[in-house]
Amino acid sequence: MKIAIVGLGYVGLPLSLQFARSGVQVLGLDIDQSKVESLNAGRSYIKHIESSSLTEHVQSGRFVASTDFSRVQEVEAVIICVPTPLNKNREPDISFITETGRNIAPWLKQGTLVALESTTYPGTTDEDLRGVLESGSGLKAGVDFHLAFSPEREDPANPDSKVADIPKVVGGLTPACLARAQALYGKAIKTIVPVSSCRVAEATKLLENIFRSVNIALINELKVVYAAMGIDVWEVIKAAKTKPFGFMAFYPGPGLGGHCIPIDPFYLTWKAREFSQNTRFIELAGEINTAMPQHVIDRTVEALNSHRKAVNGSRVLIVGLAYKPNVDDERESPSYVLMSLLKERGAEVAYHDPYVPIVRPTREHPQYAGMRSVNWDRPTVASFDAVIVATNHQVVNYQELADWSACIVDTRNALAAATTKPGQVWKA
Repeated sequence: MKIAIVGLGYVGLPLSLQFARSGVQVLGLDIDQSKVESLNAGRSYIKHIESSSLTEHVQSGRFVASTDFSRVQEVEAVIICVPTPLNKNREPDISFITETGRNIAPWLKQGTLVALESTTYPGTTDEDLRGVLESGSGLKAGVDFHLAFSPEREDPANPDSKVADIPKVVGGLTPACLARAQALYGKAIKTIVPVSSCRVAEATKLLENIFRSVNIALINELKVVYAAMGIDVWEVIKAAKTKPFGFMAFYPGPGLGGHCIPIDPFYLTWKAREFSQNTRFIELAGEINTAMPQHVIDRTVEALNSHRKAVNGSRVLIVGLAYKPNVDDERESPSYVLMSLLKERGAEVAYHDPYVPIVRPTREHPQYAGMRSVNWDRPTVASFDAVIVATNHQVVNYQELADWSACIVDTRNALAAATTKPGQVWKA
């Protein structure tokens, strides 16, 4: 069997390699020529995907990357894994999905399966994508070609998260579409979870991420409340999670990052308005999480004041640009917001991240493109008036940080095991 996977990023590339590992011939399609050239040379550009695993499949011929969408006519199935960001008005932007649909539509054959994996609002697959595919191909979904939705469930850098082992939710436009999608994914993934429609599958992904967003907002709010009472929320969480039932631990931080949790809940919020429904709970969680960077800055002001320094004119180091520990993905990272807020107050800002040596261009924060991570050594770290730990990478030596810096704002409890001095570490 030969399939195409469109979008070779943090979702599409791991999925491509898993299908190749299962004996399926994979054509990876992407509009980024440099990315395609890197992959065909066996070079991975994602930290947690080793080049050796990629090289194996390139050399065997089970994986090849291309920018030529006309090659869709060679395959039996097309899986779409493209971004679904929010626009400047915080509204869903499904242009990557519809543009992909336009690119592949002229090359669809009778019987081809098209499966969308990009997180989106219910109705995207059977309305928006379907319309583009039908108008561009002259074929009818559910009759001439199959259409399905199967949400991605990637958890980068989690060693227990393997594509083959994560149950795959699948919904089809028709029973025949569902059967075809089940057969496809069953070649590479152990457990398939069929649902009654594309919309149910789309809603499932939103529920998963809204659940996380709301619970993170709750713990972020409790962090602030407990701090006012002189209670350490990290100690509270540690004690609470000893309960063997009815509790799931979530952890506070400086805000939300990544391509899912800060974005996906607002896809449902936007769609709900079409049905005259309000999503107050989701929107409140968004407000709380969005306010966290400002809380961190307020704590930084307090920390600097305790050392008789003002933010204006101070040098502040952000430790961790990636949105979560042990990854090189800085999309939607709250560290960018922290840097901007500090600069607005007149601070000189730098960052250190072993996984992000240089800032790549982003649509949200283009002003930081080309900025480089500073060295990790005593003279460099000690030259800053304050250090904010925004991401707790395991490879960072936090005892060294405690030895080198007199003023630390810890948003991740990263220095819990370090030997520190009274008043040196401020939790935020």
